[in-house]
Amino acid sequence: MSQTQVGIDAMAFHGPECYVDMEDLARARGVVPEKFTQGIGQLQMAVTTPCEDTVTMAALAGAKALAEFDIDPEEIGTLIVGTETGVDHSKPVAVYVHELLGLSTACRTFETKHACYGAMAGLTSASDWILAGRARGRKALIIASDIARYGVGTPGEPTQGAGAVAMVVAPDPRLLTFDTTLEGDYTRQVMDFWRPLYSKYAFADGHYSIECYLDALSACWTETVRAAGGRCDEFAMSRLDACFYHVPFTKMAKKAHHRHWETETGQVIDPGSTRGAEVSSSYTQRVAPWLTLNAVVGNIYTGSLFLSLMDYLRQASDEQEGRAVSLFSYGSGCGAAFSVARVSAGASAYRSAVDPSGHLDSRRRLAINEYERLCKASDQADQNESVESAEIDPARWGLSGDLYYAGTVDHQRRYLRRRA
Repeated sequence: MSQTQVGIDAMAFHGPECYVDMEDLARARGVVPEKFTQGIGQLQMAVTTPCEDTVTMAALAGAKALAEFDIDPEEIGTLIVGTETGVDHSKPVAVYVHELLGLSTACRTFETKHACYGAMAGLTSASDWILAGRARGRKALIIASDIARYGVGTPGEPTQGAGAVAMVVAPDPRLLTFDTTLEGDYTRQVMDFWRPLYSKYAFADGHYSIECYLDALSACWTETVRAAGGRCDEFAMSRLDACFYHVPFTKMAKKAHHRHWETETGQVIDPGSTRGAEVSSSYTQRVAPWLTLNAVVGNIYTGSLFLSLMDYLRQASDEQEGRAVSLFSYGSGCGAAFSVARVSAGASAYRSAVDPSGHLDSRRRLAINEYERLCKASDQADQNESVESAEIDPARWGLSGDLYYAGTVDHQRRYLRRRA
């Protein structure tokens, strides 16, 4: 570990105010609910209204992180938003968020894009910025904000979701400390998932994407071993308290953990064998307990990995402080990274600050016909002055929040605060 310790000092989540229950969706689509609740492991799916977008979620998550951890906006010297659902081909989401959070004009601000890997890229860049001495005592705010939208009635519909996870990176972090000597990266040009400039919806080769994901995990783990001098003693699975993976749907984490185990042991393991039972037990202990938030939010692309981490930190006891965890980030196309971190001393004191359950419990359950109407309106919400003002109105959708997207005028996006 380098002399200066760096890591995640604060975290917060903000997502849409509405959701769809997966049993409701299954019945509407003429399939048994277990196909969604057990087959892919999803219970609910967060859905944005036309008044909510990548910017509003990022700004609200960032504001929560700063407020809950008593961080002055003037302390932020770098703002990075990782997203694959930006709002402009040129103008970054981050610059809108910079204004909405009232950050200093001396703060550098940009957007990172590499499918679901974008936020991890921002996180490691911010860490390097601090370790290089360029921060001059300031902190970095990294926000993963995305909307996974595949369209009503499509095969990808049950793997939708939306939300933003904000993370403050700083020296002597209160939540999670990175071990910057234990990292492995991987990049390969593949066409497993992409969204052309002319399309609002992504294209995917689902089975191939899972294969690419698992191959990238093996490659990143192997590269981490190489960086550690050929040994994995420090991050052997038996020494990890938790393993976090990119989670486009919760059952993907089970596939990832199985491959993680196989890569470490160098053996192909039959799930029905005695060794397969050991892998299953390890999954139950090190992975499954931290997937409850993902199961009720859905796929949030860049933030999915970090939503699992939040689930862990909101449950962490003082006994877990100092323990090692692993993080695997995968972005289609593809880029990936495996890294190791330790729970910071005193992290358990911030369980309630990290916990987003109050926000999630306050969401409104949508009827399927209302959800379908909402999706149609959202599809048109970013077209210049093309949607009736009644559609981009928080009262129309029963929203109670302060910040919302208010449509475009002269091709310029507008964000308004609804204050009494």
